[in-house]
Amino acid sequence: MRHLRILLCAFAAVLAMSAQAQKSYHYSTVEGDPMHARIYTLDNGLKVYMSVNKETPRLQTYIAVKTGSRNDPPETTGLAHYLEHLMFKGTTHFGSSNVAAEAPLLDSIECRFERYRHITDPVMRKKAYHEIDSISQLAAKYNIPNEYDKLMTSIGSQGSNAYTSEDVTCYVEDIPANEIDSWAKVQADRFKNMVIRGFHTELEAVYEEYNIGLGSDGEKEMQAMNKKLFPGHPYGTQSTIGTQEHLKNPSITNIKNYFHRYYVPNNVAICLAGDFDPDKTIAIIDKYFGDWKKSDSLSYPQYAPLKKLMAPVDTTVVGLEAPNVFMAWRTDAAASAQQDTLSVISYLLSNGKAGLFDLDLNNPMKVMGASAQLSPNHDYGMFYLYGMPKEGQDTKEVRSLMLG
Repeated sequence: MRHLRILLCAFAAVLAMSAQAQKSYHYSTVEGDPMHARIYTLDNGLKVYMSVNKETPRLQTYIAVKTGSRNDPPETTGLAHYLEHLMFKGTTHFGSSNVAAEAPLLDSIECRFERYRHITDPVMRKKAYHEIDSISQLAAKYNIPNEYDKLMTSIGSQGSNAYTSEDVTCYVEDIPANEIDSWAKVQADRFKNMVIRGFHTELEAVYEEYNIGLGSDGEKEMQAMNKKLFPGHPYGTQSTIGTQEHLKNPSITNIKNYFHRYYVPNNVAICLAGDFDPDKTIAIIDKYFGDWKKSDSLSYPQYAPLKKLMAPVDTTVVGLEAPNVFMAWRTDAAASAQQDTLSVISYLLSNGKAGLFDLDLNNPMKVMGASAQLSPNHDYGMFYLYGMPKEGQDTKEVRSLMLG
């Protein structure tokens, strides 16, 4: 009887693999696309973009989640960026030597952090954090540091990275062409079974990023500009890194809720470019990501339309670096036709070689530097000019030259 059960299980597995192999996948293309990229949509809503390039036997991979700091809860800003860091800490299948023993300790840490963030008395906060630290040390005994990085290195991946913006969180790998199956298996596990480990130690790394930003005039300028361009909207009221107060009072519960709300297949796109067979690769992706449950209640916070800016608004940021002038205009949503026009204009003004700013201002050294750029986002964008005065020149003259 035991041998019969084994035989039946093996037969069922073969049937499942056979069904996968026989499944047909439909895709769309964009008319006029010289790369002939394929766009697939799996049954669970997961988008897969594929562009074949045989120059080298490797693939550039992106897994993009359609959410960023725009959707951070207002009481825990910086959450999307922090979650990006935690996505490298493992799953229920890797990153721990004993998941069962680790789990109650992680649950205890979560509960204690929820209490900690509401404590205001300094003495009580210190005591509560000491308790969190003690339990974290117990949980750390089961933690296998950097196991994700080791897994990626073992398959020959290069440039493991990620980034968070206002609207997107994206995870990046550069893998050998013969390791697509291994890559897909790990990534699917990562997005379906993420476990929050090493929470307070990783928080220290994020807090260090925050401190570095405090010393950057560019960061301060951009935040000041966002406040003026997008008043009352998250683009202007909160930053991707978050506030000092929120970083000191994090919520694992909020992070989990955010993960389950937005990290769902019908809110994610996988983008692949390189040397691969699209027909075989889409079957591999479906094999590992196909059972990822879609969300039937996916939604995003909605905000009232911003009023038009009827007159210029000036502000001054005092810093330690050389003076500059930063001018910006609020633009329409990234999906609007306006963005194509503004993209062309930005390249006409500044492209590093033959833009109007390059030829008329930079090359003849009329200014230290001048550039133009479009920064599109989902709800609104920004078109801006940036200029640095040369010695003996003030920002008013640079501004006049760029606008002239």
